[in-house]
Amino acid sequence: MAAVQKTMELIKELVSIPSPTGNTYEVIEYVGNLLKGWGVPSYKNRKGGLLVTLPGRNNRRHRMLTAHVDTLGAMVKEIKADGRLTIDLIGGFRYNSIEGEYCEIQTVSGKTYTGTILMHQTSVHVYKDAGKAERNQVNMEVRLDEPVRTKQETADLGIRVGDFISFDPRVQITPSGFIKSRHLDDKASVALLLELIHRITSEKIELPYATHFLISNNEEIGYGGNSNIPPETVEYLAVDMGAIGDGQSTDEYTVSICVKDASGPYHYQLRKHLTELAERHGIDYQLDIYPYYGSDASAAIRSGHDIVHGLIGPGIDASHAFERTHESSLRNTAKLLYRYVLSPMV
Repeated sequence: MAAVQKTMELIKELVSIPSPTGNTYEVIEYVGNLLKGWGVPSYKNRKGGLLVTLPGRNNRRHRMLTAHVDTLGAMVKEIKADGRLTIDLIGGFRYNSIEGEYCEIQTVSGKTYTGTILMHQTSVHVYKDAGKAERNQVNMEVRLDEPVRTKQETADLGIRVGDFISFDPRVQITPSGFIKSRHLDDKASVALLLELIHRITSEKIELPYATHFLISNNEEIGYGGNSNIPPETVEYLAVDMGAIGDGQSTDEYTVSICVKDASGPYHYQLRKHLTELAERHGIDYQLDIYPYYGSDASAAIRSGHDIVHGLIGPGIDASHAFERTHESSLRNTAKLLYRYVLSPMV
């Protein structure tokens, strides 16, 4: 199987495991077991993220690469009088992006229930303002796939305030080379880092520097990759989705190299280094600014680490909604990551 096809199948596996921020235990366990099967040791930090360290010729100067496995999601905010649920969002997205979505509610006891996220005023045969009513916490609710009509009947299922709600990823791989799914942000990048680790270890590639890989689990709320950075770390590269839209250079076919996001510019010399690597090795790329965006690398800088920080990733269309990217973007991102870990530091 071609490398990019393996990556897409791994992405499909990852997005199919519910992991809203705050409830990433199952997917972290999956990744840890995958690494163990490859003979790659890993360990968890106290926040629940997963760390891998690969040796390099230089053990005095280190690199770190990160991608996040946590996703957007929600929590039960309230059980309504009719037994339906009010929700509270986890991560930066809008209610309209989840209208009509199938979901799962995971209780503390481990039971899982299914439902659909709908406007309260959904029926056009009843509600005159069905199309105009605001999509917000007051108007949107979860209709449970259980015979409940009262608050008590829902509570009797074991559902409580704070139970996690995850969204159906709807993942598909198309014959034309696209993968479309929720949560490509950032499970596409997680798959790319895992495949990179597998290549380095299985082919016994000697790295120029000791290199750490962090699969973080709190990025969507701003602090996933701001800790467990060894003091020897000089360069820190976040691998996360490239944002596509009006005025953006990023597309679904190239690797996106971010020059600036809402946190400010990324390190100029590292950005130039990544660009030069792409041009030297025939890797298709775009430079871009993501106006409403933050990454694990920007979180690390904000927390006071003295590091050179950068951000690259596959171009993802319709971020924080029904996302999509093409195998070309995954391939170009994988090539740049490989060339980067073998290159000299800036």
